[in-house]
Amino acid sequence: MLQERSNNNGQKEKNCAKENAKTRSQKTIARSKEKKTTQAQRCIGLIGTLDKTIRRLFPQALRQPTECGGRVQLRRARCLFVYWKDDRLFFHNFARRLTVSARPITWEVLAFFNKWRTSQEAVIHFVGYTPKSVISALSKFVKQGLLLVKDSGAALQDSRLAKEWSSWLPEASFHFSTKDTAFITKLSVDQWKAILPKTPPPKIFKTVKGPTKRLPPVRAFPDSEFIRVLKTRKTHRRFSNQEVTLEAVSHLLSLVWGVTDYLYSPVFGRLLQKTSPSGGARHPGEVYVMALHVKGLNPGLYHYHPAYHHLKRISTNATRERAWLYCARQDHVRNASALFVMTAIFRRTMWKYDVPRAYRAVLLDAGHLCQTFCLVATWLGLAPFCTAALKDTLIEEDLRIDGIRESVLYVAGIGCPAIGEHHLIVSPYSLTVYEKQASKITLAQVRKQFSRSADHSEADRTSGRAGAARRLAARP
Repeated sequence: MLQERSNNNGQKEKNCAKENAKTRSQKTIARSKEKKTTQAQRCIGLIGTLDKTIRRLFPQALRQPTECGGRVQLRRARCLFVYWKDDRLFFHNFARRLTVSARPITWEVLAFFNKWRTSQEAVIHFVGYTPKSVISALSKFVKQGLLLVKDSGAALQDSRLAKEWSSWLPEASFHFSTKDTAFITKLSVDQWKAILPKTPPPKIFKTVKGPTKRLPPVRAFPDSEFIRVLKTRKTHRRFSNQEVTLEAVSHLLSLVWGVTDYLYSPVFGRLLQKTSPSGGARHPGEVYVMALHVKGLNPGLYHYHPAYHHLKRISTNATRERAWLYCARQDHVRNASALFVMTAIFRRTMWKYDVPRAYRAVLLDAGHLCQTFCLVATWLGLAPFCTAALKDTLIEEDLRIDGIRESVLYVAGIGCPAIGEHHLIVSPYSLTVYEKQASKITLAQVRKQFSRSADHSEADRTSGRAGAARRLAARP
């Protein structure tokens, strides 16, 4: 009897222990479910907060389709490159010119968002991290331009740029990374000394080892119009109050950007010939005139057609203040009579050359055009200047170009030379006679100075017999 009772008591204790364990297990499961529910609710709340923030910043996200449950969709920026600098990892969005330093885990997050996904999908995928940390990271990546919101302006720009420049990227990302740079225009001598390197500047001449070949001495150049223009050209920053004439602007446009001839290629079709060279005869350059103080031309922004030789006004928003802003607040630009904004339509060159090096040719083309501009302006008796310190986006918005297919590269300008410029060349083609410091130049003197016969007059005087022999030989 005692043994049976003992067995019964032991069985009851076992049963009781099982019941207690079962109860504890059920409570644990219930608490776990409750915890997961709470976490899920918090996660949903965090996701909702992120979506609301994104929708507030990017109203376009409100128009997204509902196949993802109304969640905002994100994707990695395509216009992105990554690099190490010292021991830090940097992510650079060259379309938006945003650079951030981040940990290597950022690679994995951006790789996950190689296509449109929601933040909820990211929370599920990165299960090893707390939902709060995942949502926080996504929010930062959106603000820093690493993740883009579907249908937002930044996403559309990113897609267009990646598509249009696909053959030249990532090498030509330099073009976009260097837009809208901050420029310093006014510094004292002491301020310059403070920011410049403490080392001496590089030598201005290079000396190489090897045998030396002496060149014939340069005693004097012939009295040539070309040489006078070449040696007189300089960058001007002082101008008189006189107006530049429309005829002078017309000459400038025709001689610099106008079509001088056409060539036919059985492969490439009709090609343009101009006074400046262009890689592959592609001529990607366009020019827009900002008329500020031009006699016969109302202030405004104009596009020049090189074949028809006419201007079409695209805006009346042309003021000295605007010109000053275009050229990074350089004061001398305020007094210019006109600016010539040089842009490039990159497809013209990309169509033939799908290698990134061709981007160099586009920049070289702009340099060729600008030097021709400065020489022609000097020959016309004008005061030219040029600058690459620009506010690209402002200019492109005013020109109504997208900054992707067509973008600004360079700006040149002209004015009438300030009185007292000792190096002044005067041409009758400018239709204005300017004064030198001590004496006035008459129009007759100008014609004599710049007539084509003047180039040969000195040679004819010294070689009259040879000239006579040539004239006799030319007779029928």
